[in-house]
Amino acid sequence: MKNGVILAILSSLVFSVMNALVKAVSLTIPAVEVVFFRSVIGTVLIYFMMRYSKVAFSTKGIPMLLVRGLLGALYLLAYFYTISKIPLADASILAHLSTIFVIILSAMFLKEKVSKRTFYILPLVFLGAILLVKPFNYSSYSIYALVGILSALFAAGAATSIRYLSKLHHSYEIVFYFLATGVIISFPLMWSSFVIPTPLEFFYLACIGVVSLLGQIFLTKAFTHENIVVVEVTRYIGIVFNAMWGFLFWTEVPDVYTVIGGLLIIAACVLLSISKKKTAVTAAKLLKS
Repeated sequence: MKNGVILAILSSLVFSVMNALVKAVSLTIPAVEVVFFRSVIGTVLIYFMMRYSKVAFSTKGIPMLLVRGLLGALYLLAYFYTISKIPLADASILAHLSTIFVIILSAMFLKEKVSKRTFYILPLVFLGAILLVKPFNYSSYSIYALVGILSALFAAGAATSIRYLSKLHHSYEIVFYFLATGVIISFPLMWSSFVIPTPLEFFYLACIGVVSLLGQIFLTKAFTHENIVVVEVTRYIGIVFNAMWGFLFWTEVPDVYTVIGGLLIIAACVLLSISKKKTAVTAAKLLKS
């Protein structure tokens, strides 16, 4: 097994542990407060990493960095809220819809071409999302699932902005703006419902901040060791890890609609990734000829 694949699996495992910690602490601490602590701890850590690596703050491109920070903060708020309300496996599957939204947003804002095959695959994604949301059995779960889809949209927007910003800014600076914006946005939102954490809850919150940064490091290294398509496909094992924690700690058993919807979404995303890889290879051959 290649190092990049191993690192991708490790990142998925670490992020699934973070999700489990978020769900555990969200039983007593509001999701927005979890976002605040996660962002504060991450901001401090990434700032010292910038100092250690001698990465300076840019004087240009600040508005776009703030947009990336805003989208990332909204993603965290929506995703952590979803985790606190529905099974971990379901929240994880919905979050992976970001792959689809990235393709759509990159075509709209970065003018990247969308293949005809993509339009044939998209109905599978929509069908899978419908099965997860369960609009035919309307309940509060449907609303929470819709927030999960919204988190995927925000994640895709953040990813699209990163693709644009990475040409001009260091990755540490991009992450700093993301986490610092999370602090600014979550602070006033949590004020009216702030809960003083117990020592155990504060330990969980500290672990979320450290573990999430560790997962990001593993993921970044995975992309430097292996093809991006291979890494993205490998990351779907995170759904299995999340389902495992959900079953072990909260006895969460996916129903038949979740299983079918999840399989449709995963299959569609894998097919889209393969299609995107083939498109890139074809373009490279044309440039060489």
